[in-house]
Amino acid sequence: MKNSEIIELSTGELTERIVDERTTLTRMRMNHAVSPLENPLKLRESRRLIARLKTELRKRELNEIKK
Repeated sequence: MKNSEIIELSTGELTERIVDERTTLTRMRMNHAVSPLENPLKLRESRRLIARLKTELRKRELNEIKK
């Protein structure tokens, strides 16, 4: 998901995506512990996506406080 797509999401959709991505990351970590994933870089991509989503959410919170 690109940053331009993240910016277009509403705040509610952002929080939903964060929860979904966290559960996906947890599931992938569990699966990776049992048997190696085909592409372990998916873990890094998922972590970074969560970080980008949380960054956008925090930016919106700060804009709310400023106004």
